[in-house]
Amino acid sequence: MACESCSTTTGETPKGCKNNGTCGVDSCNKLSTFDWLANMQLPSGQEKPFDILEVRFKNGRKGFYKNTKNLALYMGDDIAVEGSPGHDIGTVSLTGELVKIQMKKKKVAQDNSELVKKIYRKATQKDLDVWAKARTKEKEVQMQARQLALRLGLKMKISDVEYQGDGNKATFYYTADQRVDFRQLIKDMASQFSIRIEMRQEGARQEAQRLGGIGSCGRELCCSTWMTDFRSVSTSAARYQQLSLNPLKLAGQCGKLKCCLNFELDTYTDALKDFPRTDIPLKTESGIAYYQKMDIFKGLLWYTIKDKQLNWYQLTKEQVKEIQEINKKGEKAQHLSTYVDDLAVIDNTPNYENVVGQDSLTRFDKPKQKNNKRRNNRNKNNRNKNSTKPNTNKSQDSTKKNQTARPNKKRKFSNNRNKKNTNQSKKKE
Repeated sequence: MACESCSTTTGETPKGCKNNGTCGVDSCNKLSTFDWLANMQLPSGQEKPFDILEVRFKNGRKGFYKNTKNLALYMGDDIAVEGSPGHDIGTVSLTGELVKIQMKKKKVAQDNSELVKKIYRKATQKDLDVWAKARTKEKEVQMQARQLALRLGLKMKISDVEYQGDGNKATFYYTADQRVDFRQLIKDMASQFSIRIEMRQEGARQEAQRLGGIGSCGRELCCSTWMTDFRSVSTSAARYQQLSLNPLKLAGQCGKLKCCLNFELDTYTDALKDFPRTDIPLKTESGIAYYQKMDIFKGLLWYTIKDKQLNWYQLTKEQVKEIQEINKKGEKAQHLSTYVDDLAVIDNTPNYENVVGQDSLTRFDKPKQKNNKRRNNRNKNNRNKNSTKPNTNKSQDSTKKNQTARPNKKRKFSNNRNKKNTNQSKKKE
C-alpha cells in the first residue's frame, strides 16, 4: 500500500482507507476490486471461505493462487507464490467469494493446475529484500537490452522488464509490427545478465495498459485503471457521433483509436434511429437540396441547394420526413425558406427558474467594465482645487503675454527709427 491511511493495524490487517482492505482513492494499485462481501457471512452449507486468492504483481498483472496450507491471509499481504521455476513475490488483491466471479469472468477453471498455482508462505523480510534488490535492476537491464537489440538490427521495442521475486528470472515485454527472430538476442542477454530470460510480445494497447499515463481528458488511462478487455474500435464510431476524422484527436497514447469512442456509441445509434435518411436529396421548388450536417441532441439538420451552396437551411427531422414523403408521391415541396420561417416561430425557451440561487455559468464571458468613476471624481477634485487657489497663474500668464508682446514693440520702434534716418538723409541731399 502507498498512502499513510493504508498502514496495517496490530492484527496485521490493512486499513485500506477503512474500505475493507481496498484503497478508497484508487491510487495504490491498478484495476482494484472493492470487496463488498467482506463483512457478510458465508453461504449456508459452506464452512470455510474460498481457498483461491487473487494476487497482484507489477503494473497490474494478476493471477490466481490456491491457499493449500490454510494461511490467514488478508488483502494487502505480501506472499511468496509458486513461480516457473522458483518463487515470486506478490500482493493479495482479493479474497473470498468475489474471486469466483473474477475467475469466471477471465474463464479460469478451479482445477487447472497451470493457471491456479500454490501459495508457499507469507513473505519474510529476506524475501522482500531480495525482491527489492531485483526490482532496482530493471531499468538498467531494460536500457542494456535495447542496446543489444539495436546492435542486432531487430525491429522491436522492449517496453518493460519484470524480475521474478527470487531474482533468478526476468520477463521482457516487447512490441513489434512483424515477426522477430530474437534467438541470438536471448543468448546475448543470458550471457550478460546471467539470469533466466522469457520474452513476451504484446500489442500497443496492452503496452499502454501496463505503463499507464494521463489521457487527453486529464484523467488516468481507462485501460490501466478499470478496463479489462479491449474491443475493436472503428472509424464508423466517430462518424455516428459526428466527429471529424482527425487521427491526431481520435488516437490515444497507444497510437490506436481511443477506447472511449465506444462508450456512448449505443446511445448515438439509438438516437439516430428516429432521424431520416441523409443520403436522399430533397426536391423543392427552388432546386435540389443536399444534406450537410446534423445536431443529434437538438434534432436539427442542415441542407443546401445545389446552385446556392452558401445558403444553409435549418430543418427539423420531422420537416425532413415530411418533405421526403412529398417527394415519394412525385411532387416537389415548397421552398426551404418557408420551413425555416415556421421553425423560427417556435419558442424553445426553457420554462424553469433558478430556485437554487446558483451563479450563472456565463458570468465570466462578458468583459469587465472599466471603473472610470474614480478618475472622473479625481478630475473634478483637481478642478475645484485649482479654482480655490490664488490667481498666480493669471499673473504668470500676464507676464508671459508681456514678454511675448515686448519684442513686437521693439520691432515697431526700430522701424520708426529707420524711417527717421531715411528722411533726414533725403533732406541733406
